[in-house]
Amino acid sequence: MVSKARIRLSSTDPKDINTICGEIREIAEKTGVKLKGPIPLPTKKLMVPTRKSPAGQGTNTYDKWEMRIHKRLIDVDPNERFLKRLMRIRAPDDVFIEIELV
Repeated sequence: MVSKARIRLSSTDPKDINTICGEIREIAEKTGVKLKGPIPLPTKKLMVPTRKSPAGQGTNTYDKWEMRIHKRLIDVDPNERFLKRLMRIRAPDDVFIEIELV
């Protein structure tokens, strides 16, 4: 028997992920489902140092590029109406949504 649905959101833009969390919260309020979250998980920082000089001449200078991945976790009671509405959410291209029934 399924006891809860766990929704994991990840994105490079924190504004997009927060708007999706707000939409999920609104759907939960409309359907009357108990909701826990969104719980912010630690931000993952991907660092890529690249050398400025391509030929190897001159001093060793580097550019440091960074990409941050923001994550949120939401636990919801599994309800058929809620999950159907959740599947219809229009998410931006950089927001990834994972739904796991636990």
